[in-house]
Amino acid sequence: MVDIPDVSAWLLMAVGDDRQHGGNSGYDDQADVYYTWDSTVPNHARIKVGDPVALWDKHRLLGLSVIETIETEVKDKLRYKCPNCGKSGIKARKTKSPLYKCSQCAHEFDLPTSEKITVTEYRSRHDAAWTPLENVLPREQLRKLCASPDSQLSMRELRWDAFQDALRARGAERAIDRVAHRTPDLFFPQGHLLEIVRVRRGQRKFREHLLNSMGEVCAFTGDAPGKVLEAGHLYSYADLGVHHEHGGLMLRRDVHRLFDDGSLAVDPSSLNIDVSDQLEAYPQYAALHDRQLRVQLHSQQVEWLARHWAEHRAS
Repeated sequence: MVDIPDVSAWLLMAVGDDRQHGGNSGYDDQADVYYTWDSTVPNHARIKVGDPVALWDKHRLLGLSVIETIETEVKDKLRYKCPNCGKSGIKARKTKSPLYKCSQCAHEFDLPTSEKITVTEYRSRHDAAWTPLENVLPREQLRKLCASPDSQLSMRELRWDAFQDALRARGAERAIDRVAHRTPDLFFPQGHLLEIVRVRRGQRKFREHLLNSMGEVCAFTGDAPGKVLEAGHLYSYADLGVHHEHGGLMLRRDVHRLFDDGSLAVDPSSLNIDVSDQLEAYPQYAALHDRQLRVQLHSQQVEWLARHWAEHRAS
């Protein structure tokens, strides 16, 4: 069991269509893969690469992971406001009419006013270490584990030590350990945070190097057109920020995703492919189980695959 250093951790609300706030049109989220917010949201600039994140749907915990990358984009969006007081704190109602009620002045109305504003949109990716934890912790317990239990914010700071204790009490230590595997390299021994390179500089050269050395071959499935192949790192690039010469394989896009989240792994003792139980329901992937990789490996690639195996198959 591994504890990670004292870092910021966050409880992120991913509610989809089950939302009351009417001040904007919502966000495109996929809870087990990425989370989206913008510069109008409180705490928008505090979340950083390497932070543990727990996602919930207002009722229960959904899962736990750690932020691997954060991409930003400046864009225009519509903000909706109360026609009476001009505030954006309006709530949409499902069963009452008029449709909206302002939380500031209590005015009720069916049609809000709108304005176009320029925001910075953030999208974080966290699928590599995602562990589903549906129903492990209920709503009221999650609230109490926040730094501000009465907060109504969509992005709330967690008391990480207390949150870990709560998960351990429910037998979810594996989720904590998977986060820990993704975070120690972010810290110097003194505990200072290492600055992360969020832009993948050199990715094109890294891909060209792998193509030249291995050809148009997915390491797991065999020959494939170059346009469907990606240069997959065998480690967390978000942690290290470096393209190691022997730190990747050419992978088909779907295989790349499945390798990153541990659904596909390679047994370092035999170099045979291991397919997770959940993936065995799909014949095209089940057929890969116990097969040898389709490429010759450098010793350093084997070392990286062994670390990946330790993270996703240790238990």
